[in-house]
Amino acid sequence: MLKIEAIHVAHGSVLALRGLSLTVADGTMVGLVGRNGAGKTTLLRSVMGHLKPSQGGITFDGQDLVALPSHARAAMGIGYMPEDRGLVPELTVEENILVPVWTNPALKESERLALVYRVLPELLEMRERRALLLSGGQQKLVALARALAVGTRLLLLDEPFEGVAPALSKRLGDVIAGLKGSAVSVLIAQSDLNHSRKLVDAEFVIERGANVTLAAA
Repeated sequence: MLKIEAIHVAHGSVLALRGLSLTVADGTMVGLVGRNGAGKTTLLRSVMGHLKPSQGGITFDGQDLVALPSHARAAMGIGYMPEDRGLVPELTVEENILVPVWTNPALKESERLALVYRVLPELLEMRERRALLLSGGQQKLVALARALAVGTRLLLLDEPFEGVAPALSKRLGDVIAGLKGSAVSVLIAQSDLNHSRKLVDAEFVIERGANVTLAAA
C-alpha cells in the first residue's frame, strides 16, 4: 500500500533523510525505530506532504503522493497523529477530531464520530471541552481519535506513547492493538518498540536518515 523508495529530504541545508526506503503492506502494522533526530518525524511529514523529497518516490496504492497537495491525504484515507499532537487549542475535542473529516466530502461526520467514540468512549464526556483545557495524556487520546476519524486505510503514528503516564500508555496500546487484523494499515514511529513489538509485522530501523536493517517481527 505505502511504498517509500530511496527518498532524500532536507531541512534547509541539512539532509535529514538519505535514501530511506520502507514498505507498509495492506492490513499490516510496521514499526519505524530510531533515536531522537534519526529522521522518523521527517519521514512521516514527507508522507503527509509537509516536506518534499528532493530524490526518490512515495506512492500510496500506486498513486504518487509527492505530486499531490498535503490536504489530499485525508481524502485518500490517511490519518496522522503527530508527536506534538497538533491540536487547535481553542477548538473543542469534537471539533479537533472532525478537522480532517471536513476536508473529505466522502466521509460522514456522524459515522466517523460513532467509530471514534466506540473505540475511545472516554472522549464522549469531554467532547465539548476545549483542547487547551486537556492534560497532555488526554490530548494524545484526541490526536489518536482525529487520526482514526479520517484514517480509513492508513494510520501514521509518531511516538504515540512518549510522555504518557503508564496507565494511559496501556490504554493507547490497547486501542492500537484493536486495529490488528483490520483493513487499516499502521506505521508506528518510536524510539523503541517496547510498547508495540508484539503488534508489528515488520520493523525498519533508521539511523541518521538511512536504513540500518530490516527484520521480521
